[in-house]
Amino acid sequence: MTPRLFAAALLALPMLVCAQDPDKPAAKAKPAAKAAAKAPAKDAVATVNGVPVPSSRMQFMMEQQRQRGAPDNEQTRAMMRDELVNREIVVQEAQKAGLAKSPEVQGQLDIARQEILVGAFLRDWVRKHPVSDADIQKEYDRAKSQSGDKEYRARHILVETEDQAKGLIAELKKGATFAELAQKNSKDTGSKERGGDLDWNVPGAFDKQFSDAMMKLEKGKYTEAPVQTRFGFHVIQLDDVRQTRFPVLADVKQRIQQQLTQNKVDELIRGLREKAKVE
Repeated sequence: MTPRLFAAALLALPMLVCAQDPDKPAAKAKPAAKAAAKAPAKDAVATVNGVPVPSSRMQFMMEQQRQRGAPDNEQTRAMMRDELVNREIVVQEAQKAGLAKSPEVQGQLDIARQEILVGAFLRDWVRKHPVSDADIQKEYDRAKSQSGDKEYRARHILVETEDQAKGLIAELKKGATFAELAQKNSKDTGSKERGGDLDWNVPGAFDKQFSDAMMKLEKGKYTEAPVQTRFGFHVIQLDDVRQTRFPVLADVKQRIQQQLTQNKVDELIRGLREKAKVE
């Protein structure tokens, strides 16, 4: 997994509700009537067979529900209490069955513990190193200047060799249809079924050799010489041009903030790895 995917996954981790310590045996079950009559211990939302269910679990559960948009009311809390009681009951049964000592379960618990710690560290680091409004404005201005003031709708045919591209250009000059040639010959599986259509894009979305050739074309014209990029040789046709519809900052601010935060975390992980002794 790349640092970017690794960090993104960890930052997105929900808070996990920790069950009873797997090495600690469950308390001996008591008769149901007595258990129901006994009031929960202090700082517990319930007691199950003599084992208290700590209120901290309820806090974690409610925080998860709030993040999902659920209201913090008595009904939600009652549902969460029932869920916590059910979990405790099943955990106790798992303890009795000896599953907590299973190597497979121990491995899963170890991974879960590691994920929680790493996620907590990254969330704390991000909180202490926030992305500023100035950073967001700078990135917005950079992206806006890079996009230019025009968008281009082009189509292309991608082939392996220059001679193949020259042959396609010769066919176009004889009256062949660009879209049909693209469908039959293009290596670009993402666009060939659409006749090579690349939809609307700013020049920065393409390799420089491609965009330079595209921007020199008149609408409806195609390149009369093959254009080489790292992907191969292209024949390009320009279908249309329009003014760029760049979004206002308010509409993309959150997305820019998330991207910059991700970049900072990627840099953090790379730095930590460089300093670590990995054998």
